[in-house]
Amino acid sequence: MSTTNARADSLSLLLFTLRSGKLMAINLLKVSEIIPCPPLTHLPESHPHVKGVATLRGASLSVIDLSRAIGERPLADPDAGCLIVTDVSRSKQGLHVQAVSKIVHCLTTDIRPPPYGSSNRSFITGVTQVDGTLVQVLDIEKIIHGIAPAQIEVKPETLSNDELELLRTTQILVVDDSQVALQQSILTLRQVDMECRTARSAREALDVLMELKGTPEEINLLVSDIEMSEMDGYALTRTLRETPDFQDLYILLHTSLDSAMNSEKASSAGADAVLTKFSSPELTRCLVEAARTINAR
Repeated sequence: MSTTNARADSLSLLLFTLRSGKLMAINLLKVSEIIPCPPLTHLPESHPHVKGVATLRGASLSVIDLSRAIGERPLADPDAGCLIVTDVSRSKQGLHVQAVSKIVHCLTTDIRPPPYGSSNRSFITGVTQVDGTLVQVLDIEKIIHGIAPAQIEVKPETLSNDELELLRTTQILVVDDSQVALQQSILTLRQVDMECRTARSAREALDVLMELKGTPEEINLLVSDIEMSEMDGYALTRTLRETPDFQDLYILLHTSLDSAMNSEKASSAGADAVLTKFSSPELTRCLVEAARTINAR
Protein backbone atom coordinates (compact mmCIF):
# COMPACT_ATOMS: atom_id res chain seq x y z
CA MET A 1 0.00 0.00 0.00
CA SER A 2 1.44 3.36 -0.99
CA THR A 3 0.73 6.28 1.36
CA THR A 4 3.11 8.82 -0.07
CA ASN A 5 0.41 10.40 -2.23
CA ALA A 6 -2.29 10.57 0.46
CA ARG A 7 -4.27 13.76 -0.02
CA ALA A 8 -3.80 16.32 2.71
CA ASP A 9 -6.44 18.52 4.30
CA SER A 10 -6.04 22.21 5.01
CA LEU A 11 -5.78 23.37 8.60
CA SER A 12 -6.10 26.79 10.22
CA LEU A 13 -4.02 27.50 13.31
CA LEU A 14 -4.35 30.34 15.82
CA LEU A 15 -0.87 31.44 16.91
CA PHE A 16 -0.25 32.86 20.38
CA THR A 17 2.54 33.47 22.89
CA LEU A 18 3.18 33.09 26.59
CA ARG A 19 5.88 34.91 28.57
CA SER A 20 8.78 33.19 26.78
CA GLY A 21 7.62 34.63 23.46
CA LYS A 22 7.79 31.23 21.72
CA LEU A 23 5.03 30.76 19.19
CA MET A 24 2.39 28.19 20.08
CA ALA A 25 -0.71 27.22 18.17
CA ILE A 26 -4.16 25.69 18.55
CA ASN A 27 -6.50 24.42 15.85
CA LEU A 28 -8.78 27.33 14.99
CA LEU A 29 -11.79 24.98 14.92
CA LYS A 30 -11.35 24.57 18.68
CA VAL A 31 -11.56 28.33 19.30
CA SER A 32 -14.94 29.98 19.81
CA GLU A 33 -13.69 33.51 20.59
CA ILE A 34 -10.83 35.65 21.90
CA ILE A 35 -11.49 38.22 24.63
CA PRO A 36 -9.47 40.48 26.99
CA CYS A 37 -8.91 38.81 30.33
CA PRO A 38 -12.02 39.66 32.40
CA PRO A 39 -12.28 39.89 36.21
CA LEU A 40 -12.06 36.40 37.71
CA THR A 41 -13.63 34.82 40.76
CA HIS A 42 -11.08 32.70 42.57
CA LEU A 43 -12.31 29.38 43.96
CA PRO A 44 -10.24 28.26 46.99
CA GLU A 45 -10.56 24.51 46.33
CA SER A 46 -10.04 24.56 42.58
CA HIS A 47 -7.16 22.87 40.73
CA PRO A 48 -3.93 24.92 41.02
CA HIS A 49 -3.86 25.38 37.23
CA VAL A 50 -7.32 26.94 37.23
CA LYS A 51 -6.81 30.69 37.54
CA GLY A 52 -10.45 31.37 38.36
CA VAL A 53 -13.94 31.52 36.91
CA ALA A 54 -15.19 34.20 34.53
CA THR A 55 -18.76 35.06 33.66
CA LEU A 56 -19.29 35.07 29.91
CA ARG A 57 -22.77 36.10 28.73
CA GLY A 58 -24.30 34.80 31.92
CA ALA A 59 -22.46 31.45 31.91
CA SER A 60 -19.50 30.39 34.07
CA LEU A 61 -16.22 29.74 32.31
CA SER A 62 -13.22 28.08 33.96
CA VAL A 63 -10.00 29.91 33.09
CA ILE A 64 -6.82 27.83 32.84
CA ASP A 65 -3.48 29.43 33.67
CA LEU A 66 -1.82 27.98 30.59
CA SER A 67 1.68 29.01 31.67
CA ARG A 68 1.42 27.01 34.89
CA ALA A 69 -0.34 24.12 33.16
CA ILE A 70 2.59 23.50 30.80
CA GLY A 71 5.37 24.37 33.25
CA GLU A 72 6.36 27.78 31.89
CA ARG A 73 7.04 30.96 33.87
CA PRO A 74 3.90 32.91 34.83
CA LEU A 75 2.96 35.96 32.78
CA ALA A 76 4.79 39.14 33.84
CA ASP A 77 1.42 40.81 34.51
CA PRO A 78 -1.00 38.12 35.77
CA ASP A 79 -4.01 40.36 35.11
CA ALA A 80 -3.07 41.27 31.53
CA GLY A 81 -3.12 39.17 28.38
CA CYS A 82 -6.23 37.65 26.88
CA LEU A 83 -8.38 34.54 26.91
CA ILE A 84 -8.64 32.05 24.09
CA VAL A 85 -12.07 30.51 24.67
CA THR A 86 -12.00 26.92 23.45
CA ASP A 87 -14.71 24.35 22.80
CA VAL A 88 -13.07 20.96 23.13
CA SER A 89 -14.32 17.49 24.06
CA ARG A 90 -17.81 18.69 25.02
CA SER A 91 -16.65 21.50 27.30
CA LYS A 92 -15.68 25.18 27.14
CA GLN A 93 -12.74 26.74 28.92
CA GLY A 94 -10.62 29.87 28.71
CA LEU A 95 -6.87 29.70 28.14
CA HIS A 96 -5.04 32.68 29.65
CA VAL A 97 -2.21 33.65 27.27
CA GLN A 98 0.16 36.59 26.83
CA ALA A 99 -1.04 37.62 23.37
CA VAL A 100 -2.64 36.28 20.21
CA SER A 101 -0.43 36.66 17.14
CA LYS A 102 -2.28 35.69 13.95
CA ILE A 103 -4.11 32.96 12.05
CA VAL A 104 -2.12 30.87 9.57
CA HIS A 105 -3.24 28.24 7.07
CA CYS A 106 -1.28 25.08 6.35
CA LEU A 107 -1.69 21.45 5.30
CA THR A 108 -2.02 18.64 7.81
CA THR A 109 1.10 17.12 6.22
CA ASP A 110 2.99 20.24 7.38
CA ILE A 111 2.41 19.25 11.03
CA ARG A 112 5.19 16.97 12.25
CA PRO A 113 5.50 15.01 15.50
CA PRO A 114 7.40 17.02 18.14
CA PRO A 115 11.14 16.30 18.20
CA TYR A 116 12.40 14.39 21.20
CA GLY A 117 13.96 16.69 23.76
CA SER A 118 11.85 19.69 22.74
CA SER A 119 10.62 22.00 25.51
CA ASN A 120 7.15 21.19 26.89
CA ARG A 121 7.02 18.12 24.62
CA SER A 122 4.48 16.41 26.90
CA PHE A 123 1.93 19.13 26.11
CA ILE A 124 2.71 19.42 22.41
CA THR A 125 0.98 17.29 19.79
CA GLY A 126 2.98 18.50 16.79
CA VAL A 127 5.25 21.18 15.36
CA THR A 128 5.33 23.17 12.14
CA GLN A 129 7.24 26.02 10.53
CA VAL A 130 5.72 29.47 10.00
CA ASP A 131 7.93 31.99 8.18
CA GLY A 132 11.00 30.02 9.25
CA THR A 133 10.01 29.94 12.93
CA LEU A 134 9.18 26.74 14.81
CA VAL A 135 5.60 26.66 16.11
CA GLN A 136 4.43 24.17 18.74
CA VAL A 137 0.87 22.86 18.41
CA LEU A 138 -0.77 22.61 21.83
CA ASP A 139 -2.27 19.35 23.12
CA ILE A 140 -5.20 21.06 24.85
CA GLU A 141 -6.96 17.72 25.50
CA LYS A 142 -4.04 16.57 27.67
CA ILE A 143 -4.09 19.82 29.63
CA ILE A 144 -7.82 19.56 30.25
CA HIS A 145 -7.50 15.90 31.24
CA GLY A 146 -4.83 16.80 33.80
CA ILE A 147 -7.26 19.24 35.42
CA ALA A 148 -10.55 17.36 35.03
CA PRO A 149 -10.06 13.75 33.87
CA ALA A 150 -12.90 12.20 31.87
CA GLN A 151 -14.86 9.64 33.84
CA ILE A 152 -15.05 6.09 32.50
CA GLU A 153 -18.66 5.22 33.30
CA VAL A 154 -19.45 2.08 31.31
CA LYS A 155 -19.92 -1.21 33.18
CA PRO A 156 -20.37 -4.62 31.58
CA GLU A 157 -23.89 -5.03 32.98
CA THR A 158 -25.12 -2.08 30.90
CA LEU A 159 -24.82 -4.29 27.80
CA SER A 160 -26.70 -7.49 27.01
CA ASN A 161 -24.87 -10.80 26.74
CA ASP A 162 -25.43 -10.77 22.97
CA GLU A 163 -23.88 -7.29 22.71
CA LEU A 164 -20.91 -8.30 24.83
CA GLU A 165 -20.35 -11.38 22.67
CA LEU A 166 -20.57 -9.29 19.50
CA LEU A 167 -17.88 -6.95 20.84
CA ARG A 168 -15.61 -9.82 21.84
CA THR A 169 -15.63 -11.15 18.28
CA THR A 170 -14.62 -7.75 16.88
CA GLN A 171 -10.96 -7.01 16.13
CA ILE A 172 -10.36 -3.33 16.96
CA LEU A 173 -7.50 -0.99 16.16
CA VAL A 174 -7.49 2.36 18.02
CA VAL A 175 -5.41 5.14 16.46
CA ASP A 176 -4.59 8.34 18.35
CA ASP A 177 -1.46 10.45 18.72
CA SER A 178 -2.59 11.59 22.18
CA GLN A 179 -1.57 9.12 24.90
CA VAL A 180 -4.35 10.45 27.14
CA ALA A 181 -7.05 9.89 24.51
CA LEU A 182 -5.64 6.46 23.69
CA GLN A 183 -5.78 5.42 27.35
CA GLN A 184 -9.37 6.66 27.67
CA SER A 185 -10.41 4.44 24.76
CA ILE A 186 -8.46 1.45 26.09
CA LEU A 187 -10.07 1.80 29.54
CA THR A 188 -13.53 1.96 27.98
CA LEU A 189 -12.85 -1.24 26.04
CA ARG A 190 -11.53 -3.00 29.12
CA GLN A 191 -14.74 -2.14 30.97
CA VAL A 192 -16.55 -4.41 28.51
CA ASP A 193 -13.82 -7.07 28.62
CA MET A 194 -12.27 -6.16 25.27
CA GLU A 195 -8.68 -5.88 24.15
CA CYS A 196 -7.49 -3.87 21.17
CA ARG A 197 -4.49 -3.06 19.05
CA THR A 198 -3.21 0.53 19.18
CA ALA A 199 -1.25 2.88 16.96
CA ARG A 200 0.08 6.38 17.61
CA SER A 201 -0.08 7.57 13.98
CA ALA A 202 -1.93 6.93 10.75
CA ARG A 203 1.15 5.44 9.12
CA GLU A 204 1.68 3.07 12.05
CA ALA A 205 -1.99 2.09 11.74
CA LEU A 206 -1.52 1.27 8.05
CA ASP A 207 1.42 -0.97 8.96
CA VAL A 208 -0.66 -2.81 11.59
CA LEU A 209 -3.57 -3.30 9.19
CA MET A 210 -1.29 -4.71 6.50
CA GLU A 211 0.56 -6.94 8.97
CA LEU A 212 -2.66 -8.53 10.26
CA LYS A 213 -4.47 -8.77 6.91
CA GLY A 214 -5.42 -12.39 6.21
CA THR A 215 -4.59 -13.59 9.74
CA PRO A 216 -7.01 -14.63 12.54
CA GLU A 217 -6.33 -11.22 14.14
CA GLU A 218 -7.32 -9.24 11.02
CA ILE A 219 -8.74 -5.84 12.01
CA ASN A 220 -12.38 -5.21 11.06
CA LEU A 221 -13.05 -2.06 13.13
CA LEU A 222 -10.85 1.03 13.07
CA VAL A 223 -11.37 3.80 15.66
CA SER A 224 -9.25 6.77 14.63
CA ASP A 225 -8.57 10.28 15.85
CA ILE A 226 -8.94 12.99 13.20
CA GLU A 227 -6.26 15.48 14.26
CA MET A 228 -2.91 13.74 13.86
CA SER A 229 0.50 14.90 12.70
CA GLU A 230 1.62 14.21 9.11
CA MET A 231 -1.50 12.26 8.09
CA ASP A 232 -4.88 12.99 9.68
CA GLY A 233 -7.92 10.77 10.10
CA TYR A 234 -9.57 11.98 6.91
CA ALA A 235 -6.51 11.17 4.81
CA LEU A 236 -6.18 7.79 6.54
CA THR A 237 -9.82 7.01 5.75
CA ARG A 238 -9.48 8.02 2.10
CA THR A 239 -6.31 5.97 1.74
CA LEU A 240 -8.06 2.89 3.10
CA ARG A 241 -11.14 3.38 0.94
CA GLU A 242 -8.92 3.59 -2.14
CA THR A 243 -7.24 0.28 -1.19
CA PRO A 244 -9.30 -2.77 -2.31
CA ASP A 245 -8.35 -4.85 0.76
CA PHE A 246 -9.79 -2.25 3.15
CA GLN A 247 -12.83 -0.86 1.35
CA ASP A 248 -15.16 -2.75 3.73
CA LEU A 249 -13.26 -1.93 6.94
CA TYR A 250 -15.61 -0.22 9.43
CA ILE A 251 -14.15 3.20 10.28
CA LEU A 252 -15.26 5.31 13.26
CA LEU A 253 -13.63 8.75 13.45
CA HIS A 254 -13.27 9.90 17.06
CA THR A 255 -12.61 13.62 17.50
CA SER A 256 -12.35 16.29 20.20
CA LEU A 257 -14.15 18.67 17.82
CA ASP A 258 -17.93 18.85 17.55
CA SER A 259 -18.88 15.76 15.53
CA ALA A 260 -21.74 17.64 13.84
CA MET A 261 -19.11 19.96 12.37
CA ASN A 262 -17.16 17.00 11.02
CA SER A 263 -19.92 14.59 9.95
CA GLU A 264 -20.14 15.72 6.33
CA LYS A 265 -16.38 15.73 5.86
CA ALA A 266 -16.08 12.33 7.57
CA SER A 267 -18.79 10.87 5.35
CA SER A 268 -17.15 12.34 2.24
CA ALA A 269 -13.84 10.72 3.21
CA GLY A 270 -15.60 7.37 3.55
CA ALA A 271 -15.99 6.97 7.32
CA ASP A 272 -18.93 4.95 8.61
CA ALA A 273 -19.49 7.13 11.68
CA VAL A 274 -18.05 10.06 13.66
CA LEU A 275 -18.17 10.71 17.42
CA THR A 276 -17.08 13.58 19.67
CA LYS A 277 -14.68 12.71 22.50
CA PHE A 278 -15.01 11.77 25.22
CA SER A 279 -18.12 9.92 26.35
CA SER A 280 -17.44 6.37 27.41
CA PRO A 281 -21.13 5.30 27.14
CA GLU A 282 -21.47 6.82 23.67
CA LEU A 283 -18.24 5.25 22.47
CA THR A 284 -19.42 1.87 23.73
CA ARG A 285 -22.77 2.27 21.98
CA CYS A 286 -21.01 3.24 18.73
CA LEU A 287 -18.80 0.15 19.01
CA VAL A 288 -21.86 -2.07 19.47
CA GLU A 289 -23.52 -0.56 16.39
CA ALA A 290 -20.29 -1.05 14.45
CA ALA A 291 -20.06 -4.69 15.58
CA ARG A 292 -23.65 -5.29 14.45
CA THR A 293 -22.90 -3.83 11.03
CA ILE A 294 -19.72 -5.87 10.67
CA ASN A 295 -21.53 -9.07 11.72
CA ALA A 296 -24.26 -8.44 9.15
CA ARG A 297 -21.81 -8.03 6.23
